Amino acid sequence: MNPSHRPRAVLEPRLSAALAEVPVIASVVGPQLLRQFAEAPASVCILASMSVGQLPQIVPALRKSGKTVFVNVDSSPGLAQDRGALEFLKHMGASGMVSTRLSLVEKGRPLGLLTMQKVFVTDRSNLRRSLDAVARGVPDLVELMPAPIVAHMSPESQTAMTPFVAAGFIETAQDAAVAIALGASAVATSDPRLWQLRRDQLPPVPAHAAPLVRRRTP
Repeated sequence: MNPSHRPRAVLEPRLSAALAEVPVIASVVGPQLLRQFAEAPASVCILASMSVGQLPQIVPALRKSGKTVFVNVDSSPGLAQDRGALEFLKHMGASGMVSTRLSLVEKGRPLGLLTMQKVFVTDRSNLRRSLDAVARGVPDLVELMPAPIVAHMSPESQTAMTPFVAAGFIETAQDAAVAIALGASAVATSDPRLWQLRRDQLPPVPAHAAPLVRRRTP
């Protein structure tokens, strides 16, 4: 299948419900901001730079507080890059996994994990490779980086990446509003100030981005 013609995916119901009120995924890098996330309105997180020894305490605690927890397998020190690592995450209560590795994304779904495939788009040739990887991985969600690239992608490429979360350089509420207006299901950010941003608080799309949004409106 040509990846540019991949059928539009539908956001998985658990993710749709979790992101309905706060369309922001908290990128929690290291344990320092765990308490701040636990108390924030955002209900979905990506844990990164948490060691394999920390995860069995952190993941169940966040799940108990009603959070949807993804673990970035690529950046968890001591966590293997194989099916056993994914089984370990599932057993401790993680909702999903994140990886740039196609092989890991493909192994996650049969285990009942939500899958998030992380892709970096730097140029047109890289975009083609990313589209192919997403078409093969069929993840529940694509983490598309950096967020500003969304404005430069064709509607067909965006559709092939759907559903996606825009990440990288999401620094303001306006950044979030633009990404969502351009088709992102959510944004991901490590800035705890944006973990408070509710969907009904998104600011209007700024004038410079309005033409881009209009071009992508069916």
